[in-house]
Amino acid sequence: MIVVTGATGSIGRALVGRLRGHDVLAVVRRDAEDLGVPYAKADFDRPDTIGGLLNPGDRLFLNSSLWPGYVDAHRAVIDLAARAGVAQIVAVSVRDAEPGAKLGMGMHGAVDAHLRKSGVPWTILQPSGFMQNLPRDFEHGSMYGAYGSTPVNYIDTRDIADVAAALLTAPVGPDRDLVLTGPESLSHDRIAEEIGRALGRPVRYVNLPVPEMTAHLERQGIPQPHAGDLAALMAETGDGRWAATTTAVRDVTGRPPRPLSAFLADHRDAFPA
Repeated sequence: MIVVTGATGSIGRALVGRLRGHDVLAVVRRDAEDLGVPYAKADFDRPDTIGGLLNPGDRLFLNSSLWPGYVDAHRAVIDLAARAGVAQIVAVSVRDAEPGAKLGMGMHGAVDAHLRKSGVPWTILQPSGFMQNLPRDFEHGSMYGAYGSTPVNYIDTRDIADVAAALLTAPVGPDRDLVLTGPESLSHDRIAEEIGRALGRPVRYVNLPVPEMTAHLERQGIPQPHAGDLAALMAETGDGRWAATTTAVRDVTGRPPRPLSAFLADHRDAFPA
């Protein structure tokens, strides 16, 4: 059986759609008949509820949003999966994750390190930024950031799901990290231009120095030190380290990842009018 956590998220929904016809179980916190696959209610806040769904030989897709208990909960689920004898864990992390890094990169890094030592065969997916977050970022017609003018990579979460589906339905391969990117990296000014062209109205990116971006985030209700860390992280990922692309999506799925233009064509209605 393929057990999919985070099944109602943007990656999870796409993944279970691709797994229809396979022996799949979606893990959800509330009723989710719209997924179109069998599901069971469980919660990362109670790792044993997820562990109780696992059996020897299962394949586990490990993914959830971040929250303060993320690291402990995911480590616990990994331990329970190892105890249950699962055949493989495919986990979603983030590009450049490592223990001790800022915010989500550090949280993912801590879980990744635990998974690598678990004894369970693993593949860790390390995607760049999600295109699916752009409608929220440009919600009011302007996106504020501290990325500068250097290209930054975004990937369509459907491509992450395609990679996961290919891995979870093929024979278990060697342990590996896969850095997943979209086909091209663009500056945020270029991203704003493409979004504006697709929507037929002006859209802009406003770049701010880290101190000003920190203050902007605080006005949005993000407290310190998170506001400062988030602004600094934007500047770090905008220094060129997220500009390089990889062939991982094509290598695993046999086709190239979707460009931003394809995402915008399919998700124009996701941007508020």
